[in-house]
Amino acid sequence: MWNAFKIVCFVLVFIAFNTISIEVNAQCAMCQATVASNIDNGGGVGKSLNNGIMYLLAAPYLAMAGIGYLWYKKYRKKNIVIDMKREKINLN
Repeated sequence: MWNAFKIVCFVLVFIAFNTISIEVNAQCAMCQATVASNIDNGGGVGKSLNNGIMYLLAAPYLAMAGIGYLWYKKYRKKNIVIDMKREKINLN
């Protein structure tokens, strides 16, 4: 019962975070004014700025994926031999 309650709460919070959104300005006033004036004049600074943001966003994830892959390759068990005796197992 408690696990079902946790799952329902998680789903409701997930849906709330994905449906409720507000517009935010994540740039400083100087950067926003420069990009806005450049886009109005036909420049491509806005696209370059967005590409730079995506690069900075992806870099930590790629680094963690690389570390995770190396960790997996190093600590993965190989050639495990399981010796099971032909005896009954008492589970009590």
